[in-house]
Amino acid sequence: MALAGDFEVVRDPLWNNIRIDARALGIVDSAPFQRLRYVRQLGHAYLVYPGATHSRFEHALGAYHLARRSLQLLAERGELDRTSADEVAAVRLALLLHDIGHYPFSHALEEAGLPSHESLAERHLADPRLAEAIAAFGIPDARRRIVELIRGASDSPLQGLVAGSLDLDKIEYLTRDARMCGVPYGTVDVDRLLHSMTLVAAPDGRLKLGVHEKGVSALESLLFAKYQMYRNVYWHHGVRSATAMFKRLVRTALATGRLAADGLADGTDESLMEAVRGLPGTDLPERLRRRALYKRALDLRATEVPAGAGDWIATRPDLLEVVEDRVSAEFGLGPGAILLDYPAKPEMLAVDLPLRMRDDRVERLGADDRTGLLGIQQIADQLHTGARRFRVFVAEPVKVDRAAAIALAERSADDLAGDLRSERALLAGAR
Repeated sequence: MALAGDFEVVRDPLWNNIRIDARALGIVDSAPFQRLRYVRQLGHAYLVYPGATHSRFEHALGAYHLARRSLQLLAERGELDRTSADEVAAVRLALLLHDIGHYPFSHALEEAGLPSHESLAERHLADPRLAEAIAAFGIPDARRRIVELIRGASDSPLQGLVAGSLDLDKIEYLTRDARMCGVPYGTVDVDRLLHSMTLVAAPDGRLKLGVHEKGVSALESLLFAKYQMYRNVYWHHGVRSATAMFKRLVRTALATGRLAADGLADGTDESLMEAVRGLPGTDLPERLRRRALYKRALDLRATEVPAGAGDWIATRPDLLEVVEDRVSAEFGLGPGAILLDYPAKPEMLAVDLPLRMRDDRVERLGADDRTGLLGIQQIADQLHTGARRFRVFVAEPVKVDRAAAIALAERSADDLAGDLRSERALLAGAR
């Protein structure tokens, strides 16, 4: 860091210089925030993209940087005249702290059934070391305001900067992830987006973050970047194999008492892996260390799977684990030797924003959009479907019948739960 008066400047490969005010530096230097240095932004993606070793720490600094830029642009246009200085400061801090409750290895543990990192923010903000740094800002009821912003539950007109269709978190992570992975997919017209953000009066007179008509093409670039990053990076088959293995490993460690759920969000990537090293009955820690990933026995496009089938794979980790073990047994393999994966994120391309037209009329971009300006909204569901893959990962070569796997995915959660209490085979032809 370079000292410059009452602030410091951090050199960043993405945004060049990030200016951190002296009081914000107190937060950055606190132990809870420093933990984020050792939590990789993209979990196990570094096993596929070697450059993807960047952390939640630098992402948080980048989000704070974008908060400063966007708020400054709004202020220059007089759009913050009705917003208090405390509210503006709370938004900056919420962007800085939005990942403070994050688990090690990105979102894998949330997929494994643990509470969301947003829901853990309040506990981390209560840490005396961090609470003291926040108190230095003198914002009334600061922690509550920050937590509400992080959870998307604030009535602040600036809520959309922290959590929403056009929030700065998305803009930052898509741009940074693409840069660090070395892929061209995450290209976002950041400057145009920031200059197009505006506060729009809702029918009840309250202000809400929206976008100017001139920024629609930049918003489209953000949405297409998100789709391409999910398809090519976040849901890459190697990344998803490692993620499925890791989720299974952690659930096993929790079940055996090697790990405690309450403490997972206080750890780092390395401390967690150290805690599960040598876990009896599984070779998953060593396989992940050596990048001996499970291979694909089946890889289907979502269009090959009936609509609605397999929803339980993403939403019922407890049921998924039992199903996987039953299927493994049908192949004569041990627990956890076969893993199913069918990630879902239906809100991936969701848009819900007020749109200020050039003549100052206000329209709405969303499911009921009639402006005809945001063409991507009409194909959002198709893009989400295009990014998804239904995969069966195996520890050793086995032949999985395509039709039988699809039939298994089509089963309802209730039906599956009933079969798990019987002796019926779940995957036809698995003998």
